[in-house]
Amino acid sequence: MGRTNFENLRVYKLSEELADEVWKIVLRWNAFAKDTVGKQIVRSADSIGANIAEGTGRHNFQDNQRFVKIARGSLNETQHFLRRAFKRNLLTPADVKKLKPLVDNLAPQLNSYLKSIGRDHKGE
Repeated sequence: MGRTNFENLRVYKLSEELADEVWKIVLRWNAFAKDTVGKQIVRSADSIGANIAEGTGRHNFQDNQRFVKIARGSLNETQHFLRRAFKRNLLTPADVKKLKPLVDNLAPQLNSYLKSIGRDHKGE
C-alpha cells in the first residue's frame, strides 16, 4: 500500500502517536474503565487522524478545512476524557508525562494546518 498525502503531514503523524499512546494506556485498564471512558477516549483520539485523512481526500479546500475543524473538536473531546481518566486515577504520572506534550503540540499544529489550507485560493 503506497503512502498518501495525509501520511506525510506532521500533524497527522502526531495524531497517530497520540492515538497509539492512548490505546496502549487503555489496554491496561480494568473492564469497567475500558467499557466506559476507555472506548470513548480511543474513539475520540482515533477520530483526530481520521478526520485529517478524510479532509485531504476531499476535492476542495473548504471541505478539508471543515474536517480539520472536526479533528480539533475530537482533540477537545480527547482532552475531556483524559481529564476524566486523570481524575479517576486511571492515568499514571508516566502516562501524563507522555501524553501531555502530544496534546499540547497537536492543538497548535492543527490550527497551523487549518490556516495553511486554501492559502493559495484566498480572494477567488
